[in-house]
Amino acid sequence: MRFLFPLTFLLFIASVALAEERSPNIVYIMSDELAYYELGHMGNPYLITPRIDAMAAEGLRFTYAYAASPVCAPLRGCLMTGKHSGHASVRSNGGGTALRADEETIASVLKQKNYATGGYGKWGAGGRDSTGVPEKHGFDEFFGYYDQVHAHSFYPAYLVRNSEEVVLPGNVGGRSGETYAHYPIMEAGLEFIRENRDRPFFAYFPITPPHGMYDIPADDPAWDHYKDAEWMEGLSTDAKNYAAMVTMVDRNVGEIIDLLVELGLEENTIVFFTGDNGGQDRFKSREHPRGFYGPNVDPETGIEFRGGKGNLYEGGLRIPFLVRWPGKIEAGRVSDLIFSQVDIMKTLADLTGTTPPADTDGLSILPEILGKSGDQPKHERLYWEYRGQTAVLEGRWKAIQPKTESPWELYDLSKDPSETESIADANPERLAAMQAFAAASHTPVREGTYSDPEQTRHQRDRRAKFGALREDPPKGTKMFHLKHPDLIPAEELSIASFSSENRANDRGAAYAIDRRTTSLWHSQFSPQKVDPPHDLVIDLGESREVAGVQYLARQDSGWNGAFKSVELAVADSAEGPFDAEFLEVEFTKQKEPQNALFETPVKGRFLRVRVLGDHGAKGFASAAEIGVIGVPE
Repeated sequence: MRFLFPLTFLLFIASVALAEERSPNIVYIMSDELAYYELGHMGNPYLITPRIDAMAAEGLRFTYAYAASPVCAPLRGCLMTGKHSGHASVRSNGGGTALRADEETIASVLKQKNYATGGYGKWGAGGRDSTGVPEKHGFDEFFGYYDQVHAHSFYPAYLVRNSEEVVLPGNVGGRSGETYAHYPIMEAGLEFIRENRDRPFFAYFPITPPHGMYDIPADDPAWDHYKDAEWMEGLSTDAKNYAAMVTMVDRNVGEIIDLLVELGLEENTIVFFTGDNGGQDRFKSREHPRGFYGPNVDPETGIEFRGGKGNLYEGGLRIPFLVRWPGKIEAGRVSDLIFSQVDIMKTLADLTGTTPPADTDGLSILPEILGKSGDQPKHERLYWEYRGQTAVLEGRWKAIQPKTESPWELYDLSKDPSETESIADANPERLAAMQAFAAASHTPVREGTYSDPEQTRHQRDRRAKFGALREDPPKGTKMFHLKHPDLIPAEELSIASFSSENRANDRGAAYAIDRRTTSLWHSQFSPQKVDPPHDLVIDLGESREVAGVQYLARQDSGWNGAFKSVELAVADSAEGPFDAEFLEVEFTKQKEPQNALFETPVKGRFLRVRVLGDHGAKGFASAAEIGVIGVPE
């Protein structure tokens, strides 16, 4: 018994030492498209975010944090690998592009210190049966959506855990169901923290709200914050739902922090909260040309960020970024350090004493986070590329080439944060140096691969947005159908040729005539965009008299590719010529079926639909359905 006290004392000392040596827990919350000015502490007059605002007051807020890319999939690949978009394997946003098998990620690097690693939300860096799935890149568990199209619906029939389907009761896809998918995703993430309280963990929350279909249950507690909001009168349902979804995200941030406090982990856990890419000007009107909630407009000064999601101006890249770590980070600090998501891998490696791969492009921002600004290295320049756009940031100087063949622009963001007046001509030497850096920063892309060439499970996930196996539109979703009495039966039509189709996300040309409004044809945008004109040649099966066509625009919430300027022509051969008689037509921006009729019927076997311009103004073409109107016998 005389040895019991010394032994107990030694065990106590050892346990204290182990506790002191334990690596910090890491929680990284990334809300999909929640924008720079869509938070209460940034002065937004509508959106209520008390827990995120408290996090800003209790920790550190960065004012010059940048997305690694202006869209979902590429930025996630860059974030995970620490590579900028000139070196990354995921550069397109088609949805299926995968990390290569040999690439390390934040999760695999943290495995050097035996971290438990869990991801909850939207992956976006490789679909099922690809080399990019998260469980092959260091994650013990990933639960949610692997594909971003799947993630558009909050009521899919299933979610995915480590590549296997998890059924959501009462759901068939679309915009209604019994199980709101975000709830079990958050529950799983909180349970991961509980289960791993006694070891270092990395909890990655790339949550989908408020992006996707703007749906949230009517009884979600977030609505309590808006029950007396008179400003909501006259807003669309989607616009109202968006506000509640932002406040739901705010509650989720609070739930995570409260759990850390409950488990006694608060002082040994660093928590990040951020958006993924720049905001969209959603819910625009004449009174609110930059969107009702002003995601890219300073509500106090009116100064705007130019552009938004999808381009490399400030509106597409600037993101909110907060860090909280009681006892380690001074409360209420604001930093103007310039950095991007590419820097997070090196930062977390520095934090945990692990070794990142040598081919990363980032720098650790840990000194700045810990208040040691004098020790903080800085980038000489940052680089971006996306779909023919290129940008370089050198301090407050921003050079951008908005299209492959367009002139370079140069802005001094310290004087012109809205990027309104290019000063490229007045600064040729500076621009030339930034252009040279851009040229040196680009390498040919090398993407991951799929073990299943048909991508069967990946394409199933993409169809799950509206129901993986269903032909009919989901209950509660307003969809239109072709309905002209003289339509030639679909089974008698086939596609003779087409200028392009986007195979990466299953948008084949054949879907334009399959009579399924849940499928659609889209011109190619991945891996390289095909510019208009976009041609679709339909074989009528035999020579027929054609009165015209009936066109049905895509039936989801988007407008990219919706026909505007179109030429219709009929010929006896699939190769034409189609210039004997043709009809020029302007379709309007609507979801209902639209007719385009020749002055007199035209006879031939092949109908060419040539799209010259679209309502999305991005040079695409898309169609839920194209019906050929015949002449009754």
